[in-house]
Amino acid sequence: MIIRCYGARGSIPVSGRDYIKYGGDTTCLEIRTRSGDIIIVDAGTGIRRLGHRLLSEERFDYNILFTHSHLDHISGFPFFKPIYNEKARIHIMGCPNTQGNLQKLLSKSMSAPLFPIQFDQLKGQIRYDVECQLSFSIGTMEIFTINLSHPNGGLGYKFIEDGKTFVFLTDNELRYRHRNGRTFDDYVQFAAEADLLIHDAEYSSEQYRHNATWGHSTYLDALELAFEAQVKQLGLFHHNQDRSDAQQDAIVEECRKMIEGKESPMVCFALTQTSEIIL
Repeated sequence: MIIRCYGARGSIPVSGRDYIKYGGDTTCLEIRTRSGDIIIVDAGTGIRRLGHRLLSEERFDYNILFTHSHLDHISGFPFFKPIYNEKARIHIMGCPNTQGNLQKLLSKSMSAPLFPIQFDQLKGQIRYDVECQLSFSIGTMEIFTINLSHPNGGLGYKFIEDGKTFVFLTDNELRYRHRNGRTFDDYVQFAAEADLLIHDAEYSSEQYRHNATWGHSTYLDALELAFEAQVKQLGLFHHNQDRSDAQQDAIVEECRKMIEGKESPMVCFALTQTSEIIL
């Protein structure tokens, strides 16, 4: 599988010289499967650039999964150019029990006076399916879900193809169990021995003291989970809106020293909005 990141920032997009390396766009991942399917996870502002790429490649069939419906994860949808192309076939999958009705939420985000083009004016063929299953498949990809520990709920995903495993747990608070959230041990089991774990690492320990229960983890929490789950690679994600490139570099270096101190072979890095990983 090929995993591309188009947005790794949390809460709100940012810009400026302090955010060049890791980027300012909010959550959007693209996964390409061996069977040629395209899976998009979340429609933060990064999906705008992904749309440009897909149209340039003349690819028109997509599956969109959402972790949840907070604004930074859906705000790019109206700027995803394929939705205005009559050739596009877009399969939106969501679980209303944990995310709300995503079709209604996306439609509301494009309603007057918030946006000039209404959802029912889109030219793309958009199909919405309710998927509240613990597991399902898209082509050659097996997908498993787990509830996130986050205000208003959400879903984490595990993608398995050809013996390789990628786990994506963003907007997940490991120190506090929100309604319908799981325990730390549950997340350890879900991510066990994954080839790649990408996890929410929004806060430092100092920031968390002021923002506990807001639905996010510290980078040290994410690292602890990665150690316990014995994953091969840890990708830090959902970077704080005020965290500069230099500050993020320092966090990665701190994590790597802790990994070295445990004599672990695990690799740690922070996602940028141009990261590409092949498993």
